[in-house]
Amino acid sequence: MNEMTPPPVQSNGLASDPTAPKTGTVDSFFHLTERGTSISREVVAGATTFAAMAYIIAVNPAIMSGAGMDRADLVSATALAAIFGSVMMGLTANLPLAVAPAMGSNVIFTYVLVKQMGVPWQGALAMVAFTGVLFLILSLSRLRERVANDVPETLKIGIQAAVGTLIVFIALRGAGFIVQNPSTYIAMGSLRSPPVLLTLAGLLLTPVLIARRVPGALILSIALLTVIGFFVPAGNGKMVTSMPSAILSWPRWPTSTFAALDAGYLFTHFVTGLPLLFYFLCAEFFSTLGTLIGVTGAANLRRGDGSIPNATAAFATDATATIVGPVLGTSVVTAYIESITGVQAGGRTGLTSLTVAGFFCLALFFWPVFVIIPPQATAPALVLVGVLMMQGLARIDMMELSNAVPIVLTLLVTVLTNNLINGMALGTLSYLALEVTLGRRAQIPAMVWGLGAVFVLYGVVTAQVM
Repeated sequence: MNEMTPPPVQSNGLASDPTAPKTGTVDSFFHLTERGTSISREVVAGATTFAAMAYIIAVNPAIMSGAGMDRADLVSATALAAIFGSVMMGLTANLPLAVAPAMGSNVIFTYVLVKQMGVPWQGALAMVAFTGVLFLILSLSRLRERVANDVPETLKIGIQAAVGTLIVFIALRGAGFIVQNPSTYIAMGSLRSPPVLLTLAGLLLTPVLIARRVPGALILSIALLTVIGFFVPAGNGKMVTSMPSAILSWPRWPTSTFAALDAGYLFTHFVTGLPLLFYFLCAEFFSTLGTLIGVTGAANLRRGDGSIPNATAAFATDATATIVGPVLGTSVVTAYIESITGVQAGGRTGLTSLTVAGFFCLALFFWPVFVIIPPQATAPALVLVGVLMMQGLARIDMMELSNAVPIVLTLLVTVLTNNLINGMALGTLSYLALEVTLGRRAQIPAMVWGLGAVFVLYGVVTAQVM
């Protein structure tokens, strides 16, 4: 990340630089002078943000192809969803926020909805789109503040940490670094295996690049490991990385995934899918809220009362992108916390987001390269993403039993059963039991009681059909 001294702050909380040159229509539309920035600075900021989040073009298709979807089409769907979301964010909210398919949600989509619950990926896409509709309604109503206040921090952080841990486990398993073992159930792969050694090298290299704040550390790690993979035998007579059919090619329309969502499946299996709908909705909402707070704070864009400018437009953008994303063929789409890297490079307006969208447009021409990236190259990046998702644990007092038990149950049960719903259910029900036992029943929000009822109903329904 590039360290910059932030511009001076006016009394309204917005950065201003009176020496910044005016740039006509662009300046008046994006308020460049008002926010102390310029076109060149915004372009550099957009390039910085793109470098920090470009890994999603490789990682999202690698994960979602496990659901049986075409990987090449997923590369296009990922980039197109990012283009749509980032352009809408830049034009409607005028915030330096880049938008793309969400890490975590794509893992739940593939490994919980499709692989564990047996939902066809077309039906799973419909569930995600329906979540986007609910999120849009929530974003445009006063319910947004109520949801933000009513869901306890313990449950939010427990779910986030569980998803982060699940991402780490799935990444290491996919790369062959973790394997099945008849005695211990799981074990580390053999260090005599070249692919395992390549993954190990990436696990040591990637956090070093992040700690050293190397720009674009994750995508740089993926690229380096992919290139090394050309010379590492995979044990099947081939190399870890296959040669691409081309370097450049005309952008590919995601024919197999576009408008393939099955709305009928959603309504015929609504009850069994309800817990996952709740997860997607909460993940989308709190991810967007946290990113908005973090990025606008870093950019000195909050108003004097602490409120976020154009927050409704930003939430509506995420919701709309989550409707459009499944139509293209990808999972939940959300604002990226990596946008902070662009803010540190000077980004203050939606022009940064438009620049990010422009780079995603260029990436569409390199889809043959993204298709051949091996799991050994993406696993270290996924591990770092999972680690970052667990940082919220630092905000919780784990000496308090009513915090520790729900979080630990949510995290461990999710990973050990490879099922997020199991973890969410036990975490929520244990939270309710402890709060009631400790005499704090009146403090439990109605939303949490409703969530507990949903999990009980889900357990009854699934017990009858499984």
